[in-house]
Amino acid sequence: MDALQKNRGWFLALGALMVVLGVIVIGTPAVATLALGKLLAWILVIGGVVQIVHAFKVKEWRGFLFELLGGVLYLLVGLMLVYDPLGGALALTLLLAIFLVVQGVFQVFMAFRVRPARNWSWLLASGIITLILGLLIWSKWPSDALWVVGLLVGIHLISSGWSLIMLALAARSSAGAAEASQSS
Repeated sequence: MDALQKNRGWFLALGALMVVLGVIVIGTPAVATLALGKLLAWILVIGGVVQIVHAFKVKEWRGFLFELLGGVLYLLVGLMLVYDPLGGALALTLLLAIFLVVQGVFQVFMAFRVRPARNWSWLLASGIITLILGLLIWSKWPSDALWVVGLLVGIHLISSGWSLIMLALAARSSAGAAEASQSS
């Protein structure tokens, strides 16, 4: 708790910045989706090049061919995303929908698996919400693909930023309470 109290200004500033960035991203979700796609594309390109170089550095290794093929796959997918950002946004949105559906199903099954546990219904609710969200995204794909990822990232930024702001404010109020109790 001491670290939080000592750095509560940083927590507050970071939280405020994240909220502002989240609002900007929600205001321009298509731009954010394409920017995230470009970032992912370049990460894959760089990762592919590094993996190909690595494969040739350890050419005598038994896994050379798979290392090389993996690097080529990274590179090709990355280049495809660089040159077709709209296709990348479509692919990312579809993958996100599939992930949410599968994750939601897993959470629902896990909730029933741990059902005697206290508050198991929160896990069930989370699973149902995740499943519905995935199905909603999937049902509107590809028409909504350009803005869905940006919107979700924006919501995440606002949620994370707000939680940091609340932590900073709680640290400030607990520091004030501690100082008041020490002075009396």
